[in-house]
Amino acid sequence: MRKCAESTRSVLARHPWAITIMSSRTTPGAANLKHHDRVIAFLRAAGFSIPMAAHAMSLLDSYVHGFALQEATLPLDDAGDIGAATESILQQEPMMSNAFPHLTETAVKHILQPGYAYRNEFQFGLRLILNGLQTALHEASDLEDDKAAWSDHHAQSG
Repeated sequence: MRKCAESTRSVLARHPWAITIMSSRTTPGAANLKHHDRVIAFLRAAGFSIPMAAHAMSLLDSYVHGFALQEATLPLDDAGDIGAATESILQQEPMMSNAFPHLTETAVKHILQPGYAYRNEFQFGLRLILNGLQTALHEASDLEDDKAAWSDHHAQSG
């Protein structure tokens, strides 16, 4: 799932115009349907129930497309750095630190620090989502095991 999400984001980053076209369609094309079919097949093979596979696919699609859209609309430089735009905003608004203290603190102590790149936020979010889906899959499996044990117990005692 990680490779699929990274690949989709990479394609959308190279072709940001595609985001608008994809979101404006009322009926999906064959390539889109094939992609979704493969994602569902992968999730089902990993043990996801049909409802959990639908949840996972929706969550991943929303995250990847939303991140790509945000990345396409942010004032990033060619290297994907938002630092120059952040510095410009801070310079344009001398009262920024008083009006928006938390935003200013985040900009100064995180975004403007060496090595920060907005694109790296994608991996952080994707890791949280995939870990959460893995946890949900295990919890669903544990719940099914509990239901089966309960049914077996009551069938034997009845």
